[in-house]
Amino acid sequence: MNIKKFLPFLIPILSFVVIALAYFSPVLEGKELFQSDIAQFRGMSKEVKEHRAEFQEEPYWTNRAFGGMPTYQLSTYYPHDYIKKVDSLLRFLPRPADYLFLYFLGFFVLLSVLKVEWKLAFIGALGFGFSTYLIIILGVGHNAKAHAISYMPMVLAGLILVFDKKYLPGFVLTAVAMALEINASHPQMTYYLLFAVLIFGIIYLIEAFKERRLPEFAKQIGLLLIAVILAVGVNATSLLATKEYADHSTRSQSELTINPDGSPKEISSGLSKEYITQYSFGILETFDLFIPRFMGGSNNEKLDKESYTYRFLKDKAGRKQALNFAENAPMYWGDQPIVAAPPYIGSVLIFLFVLGAILIKGPMKKWLIAATVFSVVLSWGKNFNLITNFFIDYVPLYNKFRAVSSIQVIAELAVPVLAILGLQKFLSEKTKKEERLQAIKWAGISVAGLALFFTAFGANLFSFESFRDAGYENMLAGLSDILIEDRRTIFFQDSLRSLIYVVITACLLWLFLTNKIKRNIVIGGVLILVVVDLVVVDQRYVNKDDFISKSRLEKPFDLSPMQSEILKDKGHYRVLNFMVDPLNDGSTSFFHNSVGGYHAAKPRRFQELYEFQIARNNIEVLNMLNTKYFVFPGENNVENVQLNQEANGNAWFVEQIEFVDTANEEIRALDSLDTEKRVILTRDYESLLEGRSFMKDSTDTIVLTSYKANEMIYQTNTSSDQLAVFSEIYYKDGWNAYLDGELIPHMRANYVLRAAMIPEGNHELVFKFEPKVIQTGSVISLISYGLLLLIPMGWYLRKRKSNNSPTDKKGPTDKNESIQVI
Repeated sequence: MNIKKFLPFLIPILSFVVIALAYFSPVLEGKELFQSDIAQFRGMSKEVKEHRAEFQEEPYWTNRAFGGMPTYQLSTYYPHDYIKKVDSLLRFLPRPADYLFLYFLGFFVLLSVLKVEWKLAFIGALGFGFSTYLIIILGVGHNAKAHAISYMPMVLAGLILVFDKKYLPGFVLTAVAMALEINASHPQMTYYLLFAVLIFGIIYLIEAFKERRLPEFAKQIGLLLIAVILAVGVNATSLLATKEYADHSTRSQSELTINPDGSPKEISSGLSKEYITQYSFGILETFDLFIPRFMGGSNNEKLDKESYTYRFLKDKAGRKQALNFAENAPMYWGDQPIVAAPPYIGSVLIFLFVLGAILIKGPMKKWLIAATVFSVVLSWGKNFNLITNFFIDYVPLYNKFRAVSSIQVIAELAVPVLAILGLQKFLSEKTKKEERLQAIKWAGISVAGLALFFTAFGANLFSFESFRDAGYENMLAGLSDILIEDRRTIFFQDSLRSLIYVVITACLLWLFLTNKIKRNIVIGGVLILVVVDLVVVDQRYVNKDDFISKSRLEKPFDLSPMQSEILKDKGHYRVLNFMVDPLNDGSTSFFHNSVGGYHAAKPRRFQELYEFQIARNNIEVLNMLNTKYFVFPGENNVENVQLNQEANGNAWFVEQIEFVDTANEEIRALDSLDTEKRVILTRDYESLLEGRSFMKDSTDTIVLTSYKANEMIYQTNTSSDQLAVFSEIYYKDGWNAYLDGELIPHMRANYVLRAAMIPEGNHELVFKFEPKVIQTGSVISLISYGLLLLIPMGWYLRKRKSNNSPTDKKGPTDKNESIQVI
């Protein structure tokens, strides 16, 4: 074996391992990155983890949050999920170094497919992986998002191979990378990738039309479609489960046509426009891609003792308080609610991107620029309603996702690709000197000129005022003015910083062009500039201080004395915690079955129940949810616990039924409902109960005798037929009721709960969560895996046989026959 042939791949890949571990070096000491979202996730998934350990099975349901919900988007292992094993092989490093490694690897594969020299592909991979947005999402725990982004370049690499007539490797890479992309389970990122692919397809369709290659184009598209269908097929179980739950979540259309105050509700098949665009990138904020703290950076910037803020507060509140405030200073002055870091792509890469836009010709450049512009414009969200509203109203599925600003990941990917293609062309001897001179001249003038403009005049152009400043002014007179001075200062510093990086990069290229330095020195210099430029900014937001011990990570929440008292109650009940925001809290779920929870796609009916009833302190609704304990802040914010002795318990019999026609009537009927005596049902169940009446007897009993997350067993003893209401959440796609082993129908009651008829006598009623979607998905997955193996194998054997045929000795396709993709 000629090892030298593989060195251009081995050296970068081994370097990626070392660099990923070096950047997150505390993982080598056994520490783990504290990720706020993952801490919440651990709370939400605690019951699932315990269930797996005790029963050696997947529950697919948890009662720890929102009264109860499927675990499809929480923590689920699906049967026959072999693509996850492939993913595990690639993510062999400790977290989060594994994701950083995947960023590097995927981008290196993409640039290699684009025939970029390995040294330059190495620079591009580091430039992509160290992009600040990609680092900060690891810092806050958006692991699924990072995971999906890391496979985007590989999907595009497969696509490009197919369009370069490398059909077999292109088909395999597209199918496998797409399967990994879907398996990462972040539909929003995969959806955004689809936009990038569609733009690619449109541009190459136009090219094919011009060159009269439409049949060939159709063949390539057909091949890619088969690859994607197989990728979808191997992920069938998770996709079907996600689709099923989506119809029950806040991402689906509400049946309500009114708001809690009775006003008409905005009708939408997905989320509301306000919620979708809550996180919209400001138009001016776009300059964050080039100047990291153009808009102030984050909500919690670390300022030093020379800052205006520290010096001001030191005199007013003392050194300690001044230091505490200055280390988390609210420098961000944009309109987004929370910003953990600016999405800085890098001044060096932006300069090279412009250089590439001048030097590179053809459809590849058009695609990369179009994808960049498209993603930036859509990231503006409510700040550019003309486009955003069109997409929300008319583009399928666009209204299923919030935080539209995150579509900028397409620009994060496209900019470094064109930057490295441009650098390669600049360094190529085939490129005319005059052409390179013009490119560096105009790229330098435009990019360095922009940085110089903001350095010289920017501090006087903007107000640097935040909508939060009034609160700080109320806290301490004069504080808002001081904050503005610091925002102005860091704006100037970072503008100057970007200017310096661009000028140094331009000088390096000019020295090469004038034969003052060698090619490898330029490559080494650009490598250092790209990495230092990005890593220094990254370290402001994710660094060694964010790592904690593994044991602490496993138990991210402390058990308070009051909550410890609650845990002495070994019954099955729920807790409502007002010490936190109940609808954005995983900490309570870590210890108890919580009325609240933390999830981006909450159960829609439960969210509506909260808004219409719980938020209005309807105690009867809390009783029917078996809310036995309330945790609330007392004097001096000290935690208090209150026992609710009126909670209805796990199940009870009712004697009055009120039928309603619409969801509006259903939820409004809860306003004054005596939940122990009456029940609200829709007319869908009227025929089931026709002619029946129920009379409660004080001796009748229904008792929960066995509890598992996915199975609850009740014993009943009644002297007549009864209608039982259960404090468990109704979910038609999975929960089945068995009376003495026989499947019986059950109903949705009181908007979110379950109800069932119980005949007289002694009986055992069992609720089991048996989602059919798991079985259906498993069959589809197995068939897809089979095809994914057999199609390439058969293709390869047929091709080999054809090549060995004496009548067909033309040999493999000549490289010159490949279409020029760049």
